[in-house]
Amino acid sequence: MKPTLVITLLAAASVLAPSSHAGNTTIADRWALDGGAATVWKVEGTKLPHKDFIEQGGRRVGQKVYYEVKADRTLAVVRYVVWPSIRMYHKNPNNTNGHLLQLIGNWVEPVITSGIRPLEPMKVSEVRLDGMLTIIGRSGEIEIKRVIFPAFEKYTALERWTLTNRGDKPVPIAVANVRSAFEMDGPRGRSLIETSSDGPESATLEPGKPLSFSIQFSARPFGTAAVSVDAEAEEKGRRDFIRKLNESLILETPDPILNTAFTYAKWRVAEAMNDTRGGMMLAPGNLGYYAATWCNDNVEYAGPFFPFLGEAGGNAGSLNAYRQYIPYMKPTYERIPCSIIAEGTETWGPFDRGDAAMYAYGASRFCLALGDKAIAEELWKGIEWTLEYCKRKLTPDGVVASDKDELEGRLPSGPANLCTSSLYYGGLRSAADLGRSLGKTQQAADYDQRADVLAVAIEKYFGATVEGFQTYRYCDGNDVLRAWICAPLAMGLFDRKQGTLDALFSSKMWSPDGLASKSGDKVFWDRSTLYALRAAFQAGDTARALDFLGQYTRRRLLGELGVAEAPAPAPTPIHRLRGVA
Repeated sequence: MKPTLVITLLAAASVLAPSSHAGNTTIADRWALDGGAATVWKVEGTKLPHKDFIEQGGRRVGQKVYYEVKADRTLAVVRYVVWPSIRMYHKNPNNTNGHLLQLIGNWVEPVITSGIRPLEPMKVSEVRLDGMLTIIGRSGEIEIKRVIFPAFEKYTALERWTLTNRGDKPVPIAVANVRSAFEMDGPRGRSLIETSSDGPESATLEPGKPLSFSIQFSARPFGTAAVSVDAEAEEKGRRDFIRKLNESLILETPDPILNTAFTYAKWRVAEAMNDTRGGMMLAPGNLGYYAATWCNDNVEYAGPFFPFLGEAGGNAGSLNAYRQYIPYMKPTYERIPCSIIAEGTETWGPFDRGDAAMYAYGASRFCLALGDKAIAEELWKGIEWTLEYCKRKLTPDGVVASDKDELEGRLPSGPANLCTSSLYYGGLRSAADLGRSLGKTQQAADYDQRADVLAVAIEKYFGATVEGFQTYRYCDGNDVLRAWICAPLAMGLFDRKQGTLDALFSSKMWSPDGLASKSGDKVFWDRSTLYALRAAFQAGDTARALDFLGQYTRRRLLGELGVAEAPAPAPTPIHRLRGVA
């Protein structure tokens, strides 16, 4: 058995309390830690109505569940269920968003009667997150528990209902089960979406005794046999998956909020690995971009993390991502795609976002973390190619030209941007370390020499005073602070660390939600916030990094997030099957 990897960080005591950093307002918690890796919201006495959501994933199905506890404590649930490897014609099956996606509302909830009367809507008392979404409430003397989760391997999302009689007399119960089926056109024939439940048509709830049944949301190619799904077994399988993640790569600090948030991050990235016709592929999620691989999300961000976590699906999906790009690395040194989509059958990317630099850095770090010499030798050709591509893209100023950056034109990035050049620098240093471990000493020395030259060019071209801070301009002509000025620090370039850190943590850039994309903007991206926090730790600004990490983490884990309404679905051609309600 592989030993458990435990990360121990002696955090400053100040991170244990809500931060009162100047320029930020302390926001009251809605959630509380509840032992282990659980968080709980005790509804009574809190501000209502309140809306929230959670995204969950399995190998072949995912869902985003929006839930609202209304002013009278009644519940409304809307979910989008997605099947990444079932492709749809109406969206173009080879489009990055060509997966099957279905909106499912309250109409799926079974009608439960006691005698001749329907049960009153339950009043929610508690919402719990522990790898599942569990909602608990009461309807009179009957306690109702709804546990919402995806199957791990099957094409099914589930909800288990448990009714428990909290009174002292038997209660007759009848469940009017839901059954519906729709068919949809796809590239491999019509697919079938089915909703079903298995509640008892007649039963007696004895005092203190629970009664469980499930609602299932499934999809399959039309004409294929339905697969039996045991809801209780699937719940156990999901909990076993979460338990194994809890036992691997454990973060230990004096701050239980930080520890728990780290655990939740492990769950989310590991559960989002989808099993597709193109192999395991990590989904960025948010109802888009499933069954695809991206040079930033998969290759640069998540890939180097999975060897530390040691989760088999994550390692397989990361290796698959690195392998998928190699066939596009031609001797002519044309840009590689930004993304390989639709289960590996098509590509997306009308421009160069610095993807080669992302690949060189991510693949090198993955190999260093994995420690498998055969895989490192296999991926070395991709690392070589992408570093050579970046070398050929150097401008007369010695920095790397790229059409865009990872924001894909949402903000100006000029003909050369700080992020791409910083990633190229990080790729050169990481590849040099990897090369030495593989006995490629001459190449390693060359990469280090190129990195030395590039560091000087980055300082000369990007180094600047911006809004009074001795930091970096993001691109030529840029005169406002940008979130990605953290990139040089994250890659080990510390010449301007003080001014850069002061700028990042100033009131011009930091908000309760994290780091603004640019000074004075309300738009923020978690990726740049987390990169900046990482950069602060690497630059040795530990106390300040912990303070800001603490406030960011507490807000995300326990605070109010201001969730919007569930988005309206795109028009979908659905054909209701005859004879099915």
